[in-house]
Amino acid sequence: MSRQRVAQPDLLAHPLSAIRAERNWTYQDVVNIVARRVGNVAARREKAWRWENWGVVPDLDSQLALADELCVPESRVKTEAWPAWLPDGDPVRFSFDWTQDGGMQALDDAVENAVMDRRGFLKIAGGSLIGLAEEWLGIEPGELVAVLKGGQVTIDFIERMEEGLPRLRLLESTHGGSRARRLIDAELGMVVEVLEQSSYTAVVGKRLYRLAAELGRMAGWASFDAGMHAAAQRYWVAALHAAHAANERLMGANILKSMSLQCYDFSLPREALALASSAYTGAVTATPRAAAMLALRLARAHAALGEATACERVISEADTLFANYDAGDDDPAWLAYFDESEFYAQIGTCYLDLKKPRKADAYLIKTLRLASRSKVRDQATYVIRRASAQMQLKNADRANSLLQKAIPLIQQAPSERNVRRLVRARERLPFSNSDPRTRHLDDQLSALVA
Repeated sequence: MSRQRVAQPDLLAHPLSAIRAERNWTYQDVVNIVARRVGNVAARREKAWRWENWGVVPDLDSQLALADELCVPESRVKTEAWPAWLPDGDPVRFSFDWTQDGGMQALDDAVENAVMDRRGFLKIAGGSLIGLAEEWLGIEPGELVAVLKGGQVTIDFIERMEEGLPRLRLLESTHGGSRARRLIDAELGMVVEVLEQSSYTAVVGKRLYRLAAELGRMAGWASFDAGMHAAAQRYWVAALHAAHAANERLMGANILKSMSLQCYDFSLPREALALASSAYTGAVTATPRAAAMLALRLARAHAALGEATACERVISEADTLFANYDAGDDDPAWLAYFDESEFYAQIGTCYLDLKKPRKADAYLIKTLRLASRSKVRDQATYVIRRASAQMQLKNADRANSLLQKAIPLIQQAPSERNVRRLVRARERLPFSNSDPRTRHLDDQLSALVA
């Protein structure tokens, strides 16, 4: 094995990344292991790089050779698809009890582990994710019991803690998740410490759990935006339990909505649909605006599955709901982002997935016309989506121009998700690397990725 120390990336993009970081392996080390056991194969480091970065699946003999080195049984390799069988570190716990104690355990787990979890890939998928959503939908919160452990927490103290939420939301939305996640985690840690060590009434306890749930949701979203996907799952599982302990059904639905979007990004449309469906069904007290937001997340999942009829039916429901919302409604503060521009953006994205680019482009034009200039990260997202619509319309030069406009926006509000969107969109442009039309874009993109 190479003795040279492997550079530790900020983000482990694949389970194989986590294994290489833990064992100090280079890409060459990985292919050498396979070559020694399989024999008569080319030991080129590019093979391992493609497994890790391009989603290429190694053949069974290569997987078995790697499994032998990692002491993973052959039966597991043959029953779990690559890369699920790779032993890539501690699992993300999700099977906490739906009780106050269970919520406390989930919060403890997130505060202890999530901010340092650099795994940029999902750790909970398939039936486990769907089961979590179904459990949340079917369980009623128990009575919150005051626990006497320390000083008395007053309503005034809680209100002072809650006053920090708008500042954190603004920080995350304007400067990106990578810059905000540690500060949000620190605030969450403080609330968890208060919950563990203080005494409070049932009313105060409920507000503490509600505050913990919102901070956990925000920390999950910041981690998601920064590409720390396992950490995002840790935070969201904890936040879902905390929202349940606070009897905050709509807040729980908003967390499931975020988890649905993460599944959408990872091409897990069935899981995305199950999570979005539970969120929409379970938010029985939602205001019209909140219900419209949840409906559009459900529509996005239908669109990802190519279910045009179901998607357009839910879009129609969302349109009716959004038209009926009133500024005087008792909307939660976290819903402020869902304005008219975001409403049109979600519909436009549905039509993108349904391969109806003219409709998509029309909605995205409305989005960009209405979007606040302070929503820099969102503007970058909208511009990239409009570029995708132009590509579907065969307007490659216009798409290229739009992608170049997204670069300074991402530089201003860093977002790993927007970088990935931009890279994928560039790969779909019908221009070679030597084409002068994309030289400036490619130079900027290379600097941005680096």
